[in-house]
Amino acid sequence: MQETGKIKLGISIGDLNGIGCEVVLKTFEDSRMLDFCTPVIFASNKTISHQKSELGLEINYNGIQDASKAIDGKINVVNVWKETPVVSFGVPTPESGKYAIQSLRAAIAALKNNDIDVLVTAPINKNNIQAEDFKFPGHTDYLAKELEGESLMFMVADGLRVGLLTDHVAVKDVAASITPQLIRSKIATISNSLKMDFGIRKPKIALLGINPHSGDNGVIGKEDDEVMRPVIKEMSEKGHLVFGPYSADSFFGSDNYKNFDAILAAYHDQGLIPFKTLSFGKGVNYTAGLNRVRTSPDHGTAYEIAGKGVADNSSFKEAVFAALHIFKNRQEYKELTGNPLKKHKLKRQG
Repeated sequence: MQETGKIKLGISIGDLNGIGCEVVLKTFEDSRMLDFCTPVIFASNKTISHQKSELGLEINYNGIQDASKAIDGKINVVNVWKETPVVSFGVPTPESGKYAIQSLRAAIAALKNNDIDVLVTAPINKNNIQAEDFKFPGHTDYLAKELEGESLMFMVADGLRVGLLTDHVAVKDVAASITPQLIRSKIATISNSLKMDFGIRKPKIALLGINPHSGDNGVIGKEDDEVMRPVIKEMSEKGHLVFGPYSADSFFGSDNYKNFDAILAAYHDQGLIPFKTLSFGKGVNYTAGLNRVRTSPDHGTAYEIAGKGVADNSSFKEAVFAALHIFKNRQEYKELTGNPLKKHKLKRQG
């Protein structure tokens, strides 16, 4: 964090042929955003100049060679590459994937070097990012390798928070992937995140069942009874406020989700379909459990509207605010738990 108290917010630019640049530039076209943070975009002057011209955006920026040279009160662009990439809006190409990864790698290096405080990632394409030295299905998996901690895909929007037991796993492999050890790990990670990142002292967590109707007592699968229930009971006995497994089909429609601080879904679509339906495009994808803060919008590259200037930047803006909010909460949590006198005060208040 700078001496001014402004958080240095790093941004990886995502797929140049998608809407990443557009939602980033639209967010910071509003100069009031500079009151909250110092943005540092990892791309190049030429790339940003081309994108803002194509999209008809009025925005000034400061070109720098290193994130540590970012100037407060300005939009800073780190020149990660010197060449001018060919941009073909709406078309996923190996070139756009290559530059997306260059931007991401440079941003993570700056994050690890404390040149930026938090990272917000614009959308990438999971197919064209694949290379000999980059074989990851997405941001979360790569961040888990590069940063310390146990990663958890955590979707957040206002009071709705949905975590995933398994994220980018084929449906046919979900049940076999969910083990007692995985459930214990994810419950611990989501619980710690709720305390440290969201300021919730005693988080209450619901788990959704793996099978329809949570297995119907073994009639539609035994995993819920044999794998999930014993771990939930065990974690409850250790003091965690965890409940379930709940039948996923009625859990959100009945508003039962409002009774919990977070929901842990068994697999990707089980959690993300209701989340995105309820969050109306203002949701944020947060990678919980790591030693650094990373958020992203809850949408993809949206090739079908790329280059048309019609992309909605609401989710990206929410991702920026979420990153800033979580960073501040972590700072406060460290201060409170690291100071014996304040820790004693917390216990007395509790």
